[in-house]
Amino acid sequence: MPSPREASPDLQKAITDTAAAVTKTMEHLLPESDMAESRLFDAMRYSAMGGGKRLRPFLVIQSAKLFNVDPTRAKRVAAALEFVHCYSLIHDDLPAMDNADTRRGKPSAHRKYDEATAILAGDALQALAFEILADNQTHEDPRVRCQLIATLAKAAGGHGMCGGQMLDLIGETEEFDIGTISRLQRLKTGMLMAFACEAGAILGKTDEPHRKALRNYAHDLGLAFQVTDDILDVEADPSMTGKPANQDEAAGKATFVSTLGKDQARMRAEMLVAQACRHLHPFADRADTLKKFAHYVLERRA
Repeated sequence: MPSPREASPDLQKAITDTAAAVTKTMEHLLPESDMAESRLFDAMRYSAMGGGKRLRPFLVIQSAKLFNVDPTRAKRVAAALEFVHCYSLIHDDLPAMDNADTRRGKPSAHRKYDEATAILAGDALQALAFEILADNQTHEDPRVRCQLIATLAKAAGGHGMCGGQMLDLIGETEEFDIGTISRLQRLKTGMLMAFACEAGAILGKTDEPHRKALRNYAHDLGLAFQVTDDILDVEADPSMTGKPANQDEAAGKATFVSTLGKDQARMRAEMLVAQACRHLHPFADRADTLKKFAHYVLERRA
């Protein structure tokens, strides 16, 4: 396995190939429209198809491989998850939230279109995600589809991403300790990652111990991802990240970096990645790609 300071060419290829495959599925599931409301679909496609590394879909695909899941089914679930992620980014960028003018190096949705269209585009992408999961093309077993829907709904709602975003907003005016910051990020970032990893196990109809192992891996990975995100916010080149630097500091938000300092934050990320990899022990060498991905999280520059 490469050290945390080395890039893995095979992993980079796997991430790139997965992004291309999932994007193709997304394009199929979200075609262009010539109807009167086509502006809505234009905004949805602008936000969903306009770049992104598709890291959450990568986790769906890799977790599904552990259980020999049909790749077409896995790509549909990966696309649904990415639509939820893209909806969250649209709403995150709104003036009422982070008030960001750019996303992925181009104007954010509300700047490209307008606030009302951006809100509707986010709403429609979220609805589309659940429409995809409910379709029998995703899985012929209705119990599997119901589990996917329920698990993603929890991950995205008040007990997950939305709850984390609420804490994030509260953190602009209240001082948080490291425990609250960790909980915030576990909800805001970790819950969607947990769904990404657990989705493959749900599709594969596996047992609870294997599902739990993947959830635990994802929760630690999600925290490590956010720690490195906080580090990138203060030291990365905006031309690489596609968004302005020091956004969190400007908003007065408590982060892992502002609370721990960069060195301690980086050490925490390394500890979390090591811990995440230990959770994959039940899968032996079949989970090597997921382990490499955890180390990749430490090294990303965007």
